[in-house]
Amino acid sequence: MNEPSVALVTGASRGLGREVALRLLARGYTVIAGMRSPEPLMDLEILTLDVADEGSVRAAAEAVRTRHGRLDVLVNNAGVLLDAHLGVLEVDGDTFRRTLETNVLGALRMAQAFAPMMPPGARIVNVSSGGGQLSEPSTWAPAYCVSKTALNAVTVQLAEALKSRGIAVNAVCPGWVRTDMGGPEAPRSLGQGAASILWAITEAGPEVTGGFWRDGKPVAW
Repeated sequence: MNEPSVALVTGASRGLGREVALRLLARGYTVIAGMRSPEPLMDLEILTLDVADEGSVRAAAEAVRTRHGRLDVLVNNAGVLLDAHLGVLEVDGDTFRRTLETNVLGALRMAQAFAPMMPPGARIVNVSSGGGQLSEPSTWAPAYCVSKTALNAVTVQLAEALKSRGIAVNAVCPGWVRTDMGGPEAPRSLGQGAASILWAITEAGPEVTGGFWRDGKPVAW
Protein backbone atom coordinates (compact mmCIF):
# COMPACT_ATOMS: atom_id res chain seq x y z
CA MET A 1 0.00 0.00 0.00
CA ASN A 2 1.40 3.39 -1.01
CA GLU A 3 1.94 5.97 1.67
CA PRO A 4 -0.09 9.20 1.38
CA SER A 5 1.54 12.09 -0.44
CA VAL A 6 3.03 14.70 1.89
CA ALA A 7 2.02 18.33 1.32
CA LEU A 8 3.18 21.50 3.04
CA VAL A 9 1.07 24.66 2.87
CA THR A 10 2.53 27.92 4.15
CA GLY A 11 0.35 30.61 5.69
CA ALA A 12 -2.14 27.92 6.68
CA SER A 13 -3.57 29.47 9.82
CA ARG A 14 -6.42 31.17 7.94
CA GLY A 15 -7.90 32.07 4.57
CA LEU A 16 -6.78 30.31 1.43
CA GLY A 17 -3.90 28.50 3.11
CA ARG A 18 -6.20 26.93 5.66
CA GLU A 19 -8.81 26.04 3.01
CA VAL A 20 -6.25 24.41 0.71
CA ALA A 21 -4.71 22.48 3.61
CA LEU A 22 -8.10 21.13 4.73
CA ARG A 23 -9.10 20.18 1.18
CA LEU A 24 -5.84 18.29 0.68
CA LEU A 25 -6.44 16.54 3.99
CA ALA A 26 -9.90 15.49 2.79
CA ARG A 27 -8.27 14.03 -0.33
CA GLY A 28 -6.06 11.79 1.76
CA TYR A 29 -2.83 13.77 1.83
CA THR A 30 -0.63 14.01 4.88
CA VAL A 31 -0.79 17.78 5.33
CA ILE A 32 1.72 19.98 7.12
CA ALA A 33 0.33 23.40 7.96
CA GLY A 34 3.02 26.06 8.20
CA MET A 35 2.10 28.83 10.66
CA ARG A 36 3.98 31.67 12.33
CA SER A 37 1.76 31.26 15.42
CA PRO A 38 0.92 27.55 15.70
CA GLU A 39 -2.55 26.46 16.75
CA PRO A 40 -4.25 23.04 16.54
CA LEU A 41 -6.32 22.51 13.40
CA MET A 42 -8.15 19.22 12.85
CA ASP A 43 -5.76 16.46 11.74
CA LEU A 44 -3.19 18.77 10.20
CA GLU A 45 0.42 18.47 11.27
CA ILE A 46 1.30 21.93 12.57
CA LEU A 47 4.74 23.34 11.81
CA THR A 48 6.13 26.57 13.21
CA LEU A 49 7.27 28.50 10.15
CA ASP A 50 8.03 32.09 9.23
CA VAL A 51 8.99 32.21 5.55
CA ALA A 52 10.61 35.63 6.05
CA ASP A 53 13.11 34.09 8.50
CA GLU A 54 15.82 31.98 6.91
CA GLY A 55 16.57 30.17 10.17
CA SER A 56 12.90 29.26 10.59
CA VAL A 57 12.78 27.86 7.05
CA ARG A 58 15.92 25.77 7.59
CA ALA A 59 14.55 24.39 10.86
CA ALA A 60 11.23 23.56 9.20
CA ALA A 61 12.97 21.71 6.37
CA GLU A 62 14.97 19.66 8.81
CA ALA A 63 11.83 18.81 10.79
CA VAL A 64 10.00 17.61 7.67
CA ARG A 65 13.03 15.64 6.48
CA THR A 66 13.36 13.93 9.87
CA ARG A 67 9.68 13.07 10.19
CA HIS A 68 8.74 12.24 6.58
CA GLY A 69 11.94 11.99 4.55
CA ARG A 70 10.32 13.68 1.55
CA LEU A 71 7.87 16.34 0.40
CA ASP A 72 5.52 15.80 -2.55
CA VAL A 73 3.70 19.14 -2.64
CA LEU A 74 4.80 22.61 -1.58
CA VAL A 75 2.21 25.40 -1.66
CA ASN A 76 3.84 28.79 -1.18
CA ASN A 77 0.76 30.63 0.03
CA ALA A 78 2.13 32.88 2.79
CA GLY A 79 1.97 36.51 1.78
CA VAL A 80 1.44 40.05 3.00
CA LEU A 81 -0.44 43.07 1.66
CA LEU A 82 0.88 46.21 3.35
CA ASP A 83 0.19 48.99 0.87
CA ALA A 84 -3.41 48.62 -0.30
CA HIS A 85 -4.08 52.34 0.07
CA LEU A 86 -0.78 53.71 -1.24
CA GLY A 87 0.40 54.67 -4.69
CA VAL A 88 3.81 53.98 -6.16
CA LEU A 89 4.89 57.57 -5.42
CA GLU A 90 3.92 57.25 -1.76
CA VAL A 91 4.94 53.73 -0.70
CA ASP A 92 8.12 53.74 1.38
CA GLY A 93 11.16 51.56 0.95
CA ASP A 94 10.64 49.64 4.19
CA THR A 95 7.16 48.56 3.11
CA PHE A 96 8.56 47.44 -0.23
CA ARG A 97 11.35 45.46 1.43
CA ARG A 98 9.01 43.75 3.92
CA THR A 99 6.64 42.82 1.11
CA LEU A 100 9.37 41.37 -1.10
CA GLU A 101 10.92 39.54 1.86
CA THR A 102 7.75 37.51 2.43
CA ASN A 103 6.07 37.32 -0.96
CA VAL A 104 9.15 36.69 -3.11
CA LEU A 105 12.16 35.66 -1.05
CA GLY A 106 9.94 33.61 1.25
CA ALA A 107 8.79 31.43 -1.64
CA LEU A 108 12.32 31.21 -3.05
CA ARG A 109 13.94 30.16 0.21
CA MET A 110 11.18 27.58 0.74
CA ALA A 111 11.86 26.06 -2.67
CA GLN A 112 15.60 26.08 -2.06
CA ALA A 113 15.19 24.39 1.32
CA PHE A 114 12.63 21.76 0.32
CA ALA A 115 13.44 20.90 -3.30
CA PRO A 116 16.30 18.56 -2.29
CA MET A 117 13.78 16.24 -0.61
CA MET A 118 11.15 16.41 -3.40
CA PRO A 119 10.90 13.32 -5.65
CA PRO A 120 10.06 13.17 -9.37
CA GLY A 121 6.38 14.04 -9.84
CA ALA A 122 6.39 16.55 -6.99
CA ARG A 123 4.67 19.93 -7.33
CA ILE A 124 5.51 23.45 -6.21
CA VAL A 125 2.63 25.93 -6.41
CA ASN A 126 3.29 29.62 -5.86
CA VAL A 127 0.14 31.55 -4.99
CA SER A 128 0.34 34.68 -7.11
CA SER A 129 -2.14 37.36 -8.18
CA GLY A 130 -3.54 39.05 -11.23
CA GLY A 131 -2.01 42.18 -9.70
CA GLY A 132 1.34 40.85 -10.86
CA GLN A 133 0.41 40.88 -14.54
CA LEU A 134 2.58 43.19 -16.64
CA SER A 135 0.08 42.85 -19.49
CA GLU A 136 -2.62 44.57 -17.38
CA PRO A 137 -0.80 47.16 -15.27
CA SER A 138 -2.42 48.47 -12.11
CA THR A 139 -1.74 51.39 -9.78
CA TRP A 140 -3.19 49.51 -6.79
CA ALA A 141 -0.89 48.27 -3.98
CA PRO A 142 2.39 48.74 -5.87
CA ALA A 143 4.64 46.79 -3.50
CA TYR A 144 2.23 43.86 -3.46
CA CYS A 145 1.77 43.87 -7.24
CA VAL A 146 5.50 44.14 -7.94
CA SER A 147 6.13 41.29 -5.50
CA LYS A 148 3.72 39.06 -7.42
CA THR A 149 5.37 39.99 -10.72
CA ALA A 150 8.69 38.97 -9.18
CA LEU A 151 7.14 35.77 -7.80
CA ASN A 152 6.03 34.86 -11.31
CA ALA A 153 9.61 35.35 -12.52
CA VAL A 154 10.90 33.16 -9.69
CA THR A 155 8.34 30.53 -10.73
CA VAL A 156 9.75 30.41 -14.27
CA GLN A 157 13.31 30.17 -12.97
CA LEU A 158 12.43 27.33 -10.58
CA ALA A 159 10.47 25.49 -13.27
CA GLU A 160 13.50 25.48 -15.57
CA ALA A 161 15.88 24.51 -12.78
CA LEU A 162 13.73 21.57 -11.62
CA LYS A 163 12.39 20.35 -14.97
CA SER A 164 15.13 17.72 -15.37
CA ARG A 165 14.14 16.25 -12.00
CA GLY A 166 10.47 15.96 -12.99
CA ILE A 167 9.28 18.56 -10.49
CA ALA A 168 6.56 20.90 -11.79
CA VAL A 169 6.49 24.53 -10.64
CA ASN A 170 3.56 26.81 -11.41
CA ALA A 171 2.11 30.14 -10.32
CA VAL A 172 -1.62 30.28 -9.62
CA CYS A 173 -3.91 33.28 -9.34
CA PRO A 174 -6.83 32.31 -7.08
CA GLY A 175 -8.71 35.47 -8.05
CA TRP A 176 -10.11 38.12 -5.73
CA VAL A 177 -11.29 35.98 -2.81
CA ARG A 178 -13.27 36.79 0.33
CA THR A 179 -10.51 36.46 2.93
CA ASP A 180 -9.08 38.81 5.56
CA MET A 181 -6.79 40.11 2.80
CA GLY A 182 -9.38 40.18 0.04
CA GLY A 183 -12.15 41.67 2.14
CA PRO A 184 -15.92 40.98 2.23
CA GLU A 185 -16.61 42.64 -1.14
CA ALA A 186 -14.49 40.16 -3.10
CA PRO A 187 -16.54 38.24 -5.68
CA ARG A 188 -14.98 34.80 -5.23
CA SER A 189 -15.49 32.35 -2.38
CA LEU A 190 -12.76 30.54 -0.48
CA GLY A 191 -13.82 27.37 -2.25
CA GLN A 192 -13.36 28.92 -5.69
CA GLY A 193 -9.94 30.31 -4.82
CA ALA A 194 -8.79 27.03 -3.29
CA ALA A 195 -10.03 25.05 -6.31
CA SER A 196 -7.81 27.14 -8.58
CA ILE A 197 -4.77 26.22 -6.47
CA LEU A 198 -5.79 22.58 -6.12
CA TRP A 199 -6.00 22.24 -9.90
CA ALA A 200 -2.23 22.73 -10.13
CA ILE A 201 -1.71 20.04 -7.50
CA THR A 202 -4.19 17.34 -8.39
CA GLU A 203 -5.34 17.87 -11.99
CA ALA A 204 -2.56 19.47 -14.04
CA GLY A 205 -0.40 16.93 -15.82
CA PRO A 206 3.23 16.46 -14.73
CA GLU A 207 4.36 18.15 -17.94
CA VAL A 208 2.55 21.37 -16.98
CA THR A 209 5.26 23.59 -15.53
CA GLY A 210 6.47 27.17 -15.66
CA GLY A 211 3.00 28.63 -16.21
CA PHE A 212 0.62 31.16 -14.68
CA TRP A 213 -2.92 29.81 -14.17
CA ARG A 214 -6.38 30.67 -12.89
CA ASP A 215 -9.14 28.05 -12.73
CA GLY A 216 -7.01 25.70 -14.81
CA LYS A 217 -6.60 28.20 -17.65
CA PRO A 218 -3.45 30.15 -18.56
CA VAL A 219 -3.17 33.76 -17.43
CA ALA A 220 -1.19 36.33 -19.44
CA TRP A 221 2.04 37.41 -17.79
